[in-house]
Amino acid sequence: MRSKDALKRLGISLVACLFFIGTAMGAEKSSLIKLATLAPDGSSWMKTFQALSSEVMKKTDNKVQFKIYPGGVLGDEKDLLRKMKIGQIQGAALTASGLSSLFAEIDVLQIPFLFQNYEEVDFVLQKMDAFFRKGFEESGYFLLGWSEVGFVYLMSRIPISSVSDLKKGKVWIWEESPMAKAIFNEAGVTAIPLSVPDVLIGLQTGLVDVVYTPPTGAIAIQWFTRVNYMTDLPLDYLPGGIIVRKDVFNSIPPTFQNIITEASQRHLDQLKRVTRNDNQEAIKVMMKQGVKMVTPSKDHIEEFKELSDKAIGRIAGPTFSQKLLTEITSLLETYRKEKK
Repeated sequence: MRSKDALKRLGISLVACLFFIGTAMGAEKSSLIKLATLAPDGSSWMKTFQALSSEVMKKTDNKVQFKIYPGGVLGDEKDLLRKMKIGQIQGAALTASGLSSLFAEIDVLQIPFLFQNYEEVDFVLQKMDAFFRKGFEESGYFLLGWSEVGFVYLMSRIPISSVSDLKKGKVWIWEESPMAKAIFNEAGVTAIPLSVPDVLIGLQTGLVDVVYTPPTGAIAIQWFTRVNYMTDLPLDYLPGGIIVRKDVFNSIPPTFQNIITEASQRHLDQLKRVTRNDNQEAIKVMMKQGVKMVTPSKDHIEEFKELSDKAIGRIAGPTFSQKLLTEITSLLETYRKEKK
């Protein structure tokens, strides 16, 4: 009788062990994250994504894998957002324009002349990180980490040193950029909306004369080959980040989630340093290729700033909250006082 009881207990134990083993194996099923980006193959951004993918695959024993679609092959950021929503892809590397479609408050980071240098950018993002992450999560997305494209400059086929010069050209506008639209409207400029992949053709055919992008962007997507001038005035800061669908990320075992988030931000922090250096080198490359630097006068710089302030006054509220703008402005004022 005792022997039968012992065998019964042993059988129950074996069933329980098999159940828990099966559960653990199920919890560690493979996850494929299809991630798309506008960054071209061979760029610093793509090298970072590939290094991140390799590290995550190695540390998760290939249980989590990334498949990267570079160079806008899946479309502009508007297309990537739509494809994430329907589950065709699970993640994307987006600039502020795409990120703000998921959480509108991100637009505050693109206010022209808000930041004076990268140190201020890093300070504000560190202070506001939890706020922005929560906003993405409430929209159904998880932020793997911050990156950036850098400070944005005007580049053109005609010299632009003032607002009146800007009005003379055919200005491109990114369809997903309400900030730029508001500023161009304030300036009385009729801008031409094009998706990013179509801009080079627009420059080649003369459809547009004026574009705006960080220097690395101009090099990476070859816009610099079709412009003659760059205006020496950083207009605004263009942040970026990698996001994945929250439901997809939550389906990954917590241990693997920690591996992904730690590796993502570490690689993206390194990418920031590389991007900042690359932007400086990109300007040198463009100058060597014959692009001329146009330096606005102090009066013209103030004219640009006043124009921006008027436009921001009109859109604060519908896009980002006045409360958030006040909070970030206060942070910057405190930071600048401490740095003096």
